Formats: sequence, structure tokens, C-alpha cells
Amino acid sequence: MKNKLSISRIQRGFTLIEIMVVVAIIAILGATVVPKVINYPNDARVTRAKQDISNFAQALELYKLANFSYPSTEQGLEALVEKPSGDPEPANWTDSYIQTLNKDPWNRPYLYISPGENGDYDIISLGNDGAEGGERYDADITNY
Repeated sequence: MKNKLSISRIQRGFTLIEIMVVVAIIAILGATVVPKVINYPNDARVTRAKQDISNFAQALELYKLANFSYPSTEQGLEALVEKPSGDPEPANWTDSYIQTLNKDPWNRPYLYISPGENGDYDIISLGNDGAEGGERYDADITNY
């Protein structure tokens, strides 16, 4: 008799209702959490592009303080890493103003225009779609 009682306790498992409740809880959690997590990579890319542009803008200000002008469009952002040739020739170019010239989070180079339409220069990432304009994650990210 004692053996039957211990065997029935060992073989006892989960009921169908218990399993269904656990599956329902997991489904509810998945339905609420997954949509929020899906946009994190896109939000992170936009944030990184804004940070990169801000870093470039600070380096350009240092460049201008030392050399009395911003690099030309032809010299580009590369002038922050290596001494540029061409006009305007940098008068007091020192060691690089930034360590490396990152590509944007979508693996495309940042666009640099000097003088820009919206001030002394424009730094632009074309966003997720790689084309001008767009909305949300496809929108251009700029310094202005």
C-alpha cells in the first residue's frame, strides 16, 4: 500500500489547465513586451547618429578655432582625421581632431557640406532608407 501511494505522488504531473495558464501568461507577456523591444535597435541607431554628428560638430569647432575656417566640402570630415590639402589650407592643423571617422549606423558615410544651407556647415545622415527626406527612422538626421 505504501508503494502505491509513493508511486502516485512521483508520477503526478501538471494538469492541462495548469499548462494552459502558463502558456497564456507567456503569450500575454510576449504580446506586451515584444513590440516595445523591436524598436530598440532603430532607436539606438538614431541616437548613435545624433551623437556622432554632435561629436563631429565639436571637432569642427576646434578645427575652426585653430585654422580660422571650416574644411571645405571637398576636404570633408576627413580633415578632422588627416591634414587636408586644397583650399582653404589649414594654417595650424595639429594632430587629428577625432580618432576615427565613423560611418553612420546604416554603414554609409556622413555627408558634409560647407558652407551649408542652414549655417556654416551641414552634417547629414540619410537615415535608414539612404534617401533624402523620409519620416521616422527613414528621416534625415542633421546638425541643425
